[in-house]
Amino acid sequence: MLLVGRTVQTVVRRNLCRPFSASKNYLHERKGLVLGVFEDEGEEGRLQLTEAAAHFNQSVSGKLSELLQISGPKLKKGKSRIFYGIHKDFPCVAVVGLGKNDAGVCGAENWDTSKESIRQGMAAGCQLLQELELNSVEVDGCGDAQSAAEGATLGLFHFDQLKSKKKTKVSLQLHGSADAEGWEKGITYAEGQNLARLLMEAPANHMTPTAFANIIEEKLAPHAERVTINKRAQDWIKEQQMGAFLSVSKGSEEPPVFLELHYNGSPDSKEPPLLLVGKGITFDSGGISLKPSPSMDAMRADMGGAATVCASIVTAAALKLPVNIIGLAPLCENMPSGKATKPGDVVTAKNGKTIQVDNTDAEGRLILADALCYGHSFNPRAIVNVATLTGAMDVALGSAATGVFTNSNWLWEQLHKASVVTGDRVWRMPLFQHYTKQVTDSQLADLNNIGKYSRSGGACTAAAFLREFVTAPHWAHLDIAGVMSNKDEIPYLRKGMSGRPTRTLVEFAASLAHDG
Repeated sequence: MLLVGRTVQTVVRRNLCRPFSASKNYLHERKGLVLGVFEDEGEEGRLQLTEAAAHFNQSVSGKLSELLQISGPKLKKGKSRIFYGIHKDFPCVAVVGLGKNDAGVCGAENWDTSKESIRQGMAAGCQLLQELELNSVEVDGCGDAQSAAEGATLGLFHFDQLKSKKKTKVSLQLHGSADAEGWEKGITYAEGQNLARLLMEAPANHMTPTAFANIIEEKLAPHAERVTINKRAQDWIKEQQMGAFLSVSKGSEEPPVFLELHYNGSPDSKEPPLLLVGKGITFDSGGISLKPSPSMDAMRADMGGAATVCASIVTAAALKLPVNIIGLAPLCENMPSGKATKPGDVVTAKNGKTIQVDNTDAEGRLILADALCYGHSFNPRAIVNVATLTGAMDVALGSAATGVFTNSNWLWEQLHKASVVTGDRVWRMPLFQHYTKQVTDSQLADLNNIGKYSRSGGACTAAAFLREFVTAPHWAHLDIAGVMSNKDEIPYLRKGMSGRPTRTLVEFAASLAHDG
């Protein structure tokens, strides 16, 4: 537990250097360089150097462009080549293809293709140089330093904190002086997502509810003047009559924690806050409705909602966003035991509604229900809850996008706009009364925690269940089960837990801060 806690301090810290043996001192003293090239829409087979690449090419008397011409076919988007010994300060230079210049926003793909290409290219180049054990790399801003920084920082992340053999830690710098502000912003955005990845990837015996809360407290310590942290214990949870939350936690020996974060960034302390609520199941066995053994280990990341919400608030504080944000994370394990909730049990939520728990593996909606009820007491301007809620969401959208269920067209537009910028996409899902009828038709209680027709429309019935605990006019439920992990779908994220959609949440909060 202490090991992971210390790791959080270091995994996203800039300018870390790992010592090397004497035989590799030349790598310790010199830097690698990543440059980009665009496809030239004019002459077939020609490449268009970025501004930084053109300056570098000039400094080596045209050697770079010459090598690109003779080293093989045209460099396509996402592909890369390494050249050695062409510059005294950079023993290794990686050149990556960025596709077409100024491709811009693609309506069909719902993202900015140029930004995504830069993220992908810079990640690929930095990963190549990391494999060569260079510990200092300068990165081409490619005309969009924020996207370059995001791609480089996200691409280098690898969870090896519990291994004896670790990957080289790489210190990143912007090559040249163009848009240093954008570069720093991109680093901060990516470090936020990497924090979420770290929390999600850590084993459940290290990342208990208590450990999670302590790590977030530690990460927010530098921003103490703007942040208030409350780690609520079980007695407080009982006082709040959060029966749904307690019904999940009681099967585990690990005590639950209700983590409450207040970031006060707005000059107006009375400005209504943005409320972010994250599902914090630090391990989900399914409870008495036990999950199958294969892949159960991945359920260490079932607190992905809490991880992305808390990482977003850490990032907002680092950016000093002029907006008020409250984050709520009900944290517990879902375990089978003699004390665990049994299928068919009826529990009472904070708002007095009774819930028939027919499947103890549909636990996320129970802990979120009480958190949403509590969150309304802050009179928020908008509520966004985030959860790895249903396997049905993964079936519906896979890893392409986060599913969004919302009662507010305005809120949907804001989230969608933010996702186009970050490339971490969202897609709107239906919130029909058709689904509400399936969760309110319960034999023993006001609600059933699974839909009347069980698996049919599972993501939609889960959202309909949550809506029974919402009275605010601007609420959105983000089901991130499909984007929880990455195999190879997102080129600038290595295999493992993804930390999505942290950057989209940060961009959304930033847009509220600037647009009002």
